[in-house]
Amino acid sequence: MAAPKLFGESNKLIWDDSFTRLMSPANSTSWSPPIPPLNLAPWTLPDLTAANVKKSESRIKELELELAAWKQAHASLLESLERERKAHNVQIASFNRHFASLDFFKNQSPLILCVINGDENVFPKSLLIQGQTGGRQAAQSLTKAIAEYLANEDLQVLGRLSFWITIYYNKKNLLDLLIDNDLCAAEQLEAFLSGFSETSPRFTMVDVGFSKGATVAKVIEHVQTQVRYPQTLRVFLGSNGSGPEFSTSFAALDREGLLGKVVLMRDLSREPSPDLRLFGVLCLDSHGIFMTERLIPVTRRPPSLVPVPLSTSGTVTTHGGLISPQTSESQFSATNNGFKPIDATKPLHKQTPPPCNEFYLMNCSKGQSCKYSHDWFLSQEQLVTLAKNAKKAPCNFYKNGERLILMDCPNQSSCCWGHVCPNGSKCFHYTKGKCWFKGANMHPEES
Repeated sequence: MAAPKLFGESNKLIWDDSFTRLMSPANSTSWSPPIPPLNLAPWTLPDLTAANVKKSESRIKELELELAAWKQAHASLLESLERERKAHNVQIASFNRHFASLDFFKNQSPLILCVINGDENVFPKSLLIQGQTGGRQAAQSLTKAIAEYLANEDLQVLGRLSFWITIYYNKKNLLDLLIDNDLCAAEQLEAFLSGFSETSPRFTMVDVGFSKGATVAKVIEHVQTQVRYPQTLRVFLGSNGSGPEFSTSFAALDREGLLGKVVLMRDLSREPSPDLRLFGVLCLDSHGIFMTERLIPVTRRPPSLVPVPLSTSGTVTTHGGLISPQTSESQFSATNNGFKPIDATKPLHKQTPPPCNEFYLMNCSKGQSCKYSHDWFLSQEQLVTLAKNAKKAPCNFYKNGERLILMDCPNQSSCCWGHVCPNGSKCFHYTKGKCWFKGANMHPEES
């Protein structure tokens, strides 16, 4: 404590002496006051490294808190966007309620359309067996369900609604399916379809023929065309809504802001497909309108070969039950329900045309338009060979490995085509990337 006191007294004396000299006449301009020696207490440099580390740690904690806040805000934003997406179609549906007040509708009736895939949605057996009466009741129950949905939606329109129902179906396949599952007879189905169609001139049943996938294609095209008309208020779609075709269609309508017009008719007790969860399509519960259980087709094939009795004339010979090339076609047809004999000198795939795998092993949906033959007569041994060769070709539902999630094979274990590679994990072509079976689960360890 002595050093600061001495330093202060020394400064006072120096300033007093300097002031006296400046006021003295004998003051010299060259004079400068002496600089006393500084008497500072010793000190050390601060620990800058430790301070910086502490400061950096504090800053890191601040940044971590800020990052957590941003992450939470981002998650909240995503949840908000998802809710907005789901509510988007509902908002569009709400906006459509005001269309009736436009001048456009003063001269035109707003349209309510119903498009149904008749191959997927089958009316209950209790209605099918009633024929025409059941058809009219089915039309009334369908109309009532849609009217109740629109009433709950509080759809306000001026004038009268124009209500249309169109059902696309493969008539032959549907008839075979109903008969195989003991649901109704052919005459009952004909009467049912007639009764449904006669209920209203705007109710139409359309047979798409035997082309595979024709029903889905026509349903999607119908929806995509009709939903774009401004007078169309709602399109009720009777389909499962799954598969790449519907994904593409829903995505296109969603981009155009038209998906809010589409209402999917499905059984709400079942889990929705990923496409429905993604697009948030409006739904109407079809439970009670259509059958809930899935119908399984029965495998159809020609009768097995009946040995032809030996002729005393010697013109007919047999080789282990197979008809020889010398057998006349007329004799063979008379014994085997019109089926033609196979040329025993050629393998099955060399016949002209080759036998149809689906016809002989499952149920071909192409009918007369099929490019393969339905007319050959095959023995049990030849059927086994045909089935073995068919398993070497991948099923179309699994061919590229793209439909394993979107759609399973409707024939399941009864499918004649291969669902896994016959060579399993030891497939030589698979190691080269050239195997036909391209799915991720099509080369199991044990085939």
